[in-house]
Amino acid sequence: MNAPQRTAARLLVDQLVIQRVDRATCVPGESYLSVLDALTDTGIDLLTCRAEGGAAMMAEAYGKLTGRPGICFVTRGPGATNTMPGLHIAAQDSTPMILFVGQVARAMRGREAFQELDYPATFGAVAKWAVEIDRADRIPELVARAFRIAMQGRPGPVVVALPEDMLDDIATVADAPYVTPSQPAVSADDANAVAAMLAEAERPFVIVGGSRWTQAAADALVALAAAHDLPVATAFRRAHLFPATDPHHAGDLGIGPNPVLAAAVREADMLILLGGRLSEIASSGYTLIDVPTPRQRLVHIHPDPLELGRIYQPALAIEATPGTFLTAMADIPAGPPRPRTADLHASYRMWSDTTGPLPGGFDYGAAMLWLRDRLPGDAILCNGAGNYAGWLHRYYRFRRFGTQLAPTSGSMGYGVPAAVMAKRQHPDRIVIALAGDGDFLMNGQEFATAVHHGIPIVAVVIDNGMYGTIRMHQERTFPGRIAATALTSPDFAALARAYGGHGETVVATADFAPAFERALASGKPAIVHCLLDPEAITPTATLAGLRAAAEGKQVE
Repeated sequence: MNAPQRTAARLLVDQLVIQRVDRATCVPGESYLSVLDALTDTGIDLLTCRAEGGAAMMAEAYGKLTGRPGICFVTRGPGATNTMPGLHIAAQDSTPMILFVGQVARAMRGREAFQELDYPATFGAVAKWAVEIDRADRIPELVARAFRIAMQGRPGPVVVALPEDMLDDIATVADAPYVTPSQPAVSADDANAVAAMLAEAERPFVIVGGSRWTQAAADALVALAAAHDLPVATAFRRAHLFPATDPHHAGDLGIGPNPVLAAAVREADMLILLGGRLSEIASSGYTLIDVPTPRQRLVHIHPDPLELGRIYQPALAIEATPGTFLTAMADIPAGPPRPRTADLHASYRMWSDTTGPLPGGFDYGAAMLWLRDRLPGDAILCNGAGNYAGWLHRYYRFRRFGTQLAPTSGSMGYGVPAAVMAKRQHPDRIVIALAGDGDFLMNGQEFATAVHHGIPIVAVVIDNGMYGTIRMHQERTFPGRIAATALTSPDFAALARAYGGHGETVVATADFAPAFERALASGKPAIVHCLLDPEAITPTATLAGLRAAAEGKQVE
């Protein structure tokens, strides 16, 4: 084999180089000092983060952007458990990711030593696989397996624990090769069956979501929609999979979808569910499609056979990636014009252009429409969770593949770390993190990471002084009885300057455009702090209106 002698730490890092890892995140710890040392002369760009949750979310964002596993290193015990939000995002969003965690020395295991955890037991319910490597000579085998598990079928997170003493062991073992995930093929019979169903359908509809998409697959979807005049909707926070400006775009199946779009899904006689799972949010609480047997003739395409028929029993189940399915469909005869498709696109445009008058001097909807016109098609927008995201999802029109980074799991605190990774990966593109005041302070410390590494993101913070989503639900359920949702936040523009970045404050709609332009021109990580009237709780509703409606129901 002519394999050289290497320490386990060097073996591990050599496997990352073979897997073409170019970037990783970490919070350093004494439990994996040998790995940090081995990384120093590899050329791998290591981002030093301020908290493990942010580091894990950055790695997850890398997985979304590239389709290869995002790599994150953290230390044992509390360092490991702090990554759980990022792991949960990777699991629910079907994102490839590998978390490497330090572990106590092998002789100390089972004694509840300092910061000891049983990693397979702790992370087994969230990760696709959790393993502890206790022999140096198995590192190539198990790391290659970790990459394969993270990417194949339905992608997801893998956790690899590294005992501290094992990392200094010497081993003579061959490297594993570069891992390319399998691509399930589509049979000619399945392609012909879909073609026959399309020819028979009067009201076909396509819903796209999930992961394992590529630019080529996104382009092929545009071609398929054009050839058959098919309306296409994107699942929750997968809007970048199909251009909103395309005449076949029907809208976004997110929270509170366009009623016309929801009706079109319910009334379809054929549904093609491509790549996604149509989980709770995208299905409007499992109401758009009957469980377990849909009214619509359902064709479900997914790369993991365990997802096919898991909730909805399809008329035709196809184990395939979006790309292999679309390649198989490329040569089927084109279909007839369908006037309904144009009507749905017109409805989407009207829905995404209508901004209602809301209280306060800052009109968030107008600012979002301005951003929609101002930003180039390749700008990347990142967000976490909160009512502030409703304006983004409704009014912004994603035009390019790979320009949306947002957790379908609904995790807060995602936008800033995701933006840091996106801007590092694509330094020539505009990258924006949108966050609420509550959302920003979940992982806002990663703004310091942006300053430290010179990564000029622009964070737009929408500050209404509360956890707005929870307050909305309180007013609907317990009108006028407010508990635990009010917030006191810092001056975010001053905070940006304190970190060494650029800060702007927006109190009126007219302030937004010049403030954003100054932030972008600064060349520094920047925060644009926008003060939103608390009454403006959604793009079309006020707190007072919700409270009055709820009190009216109680009276009735």
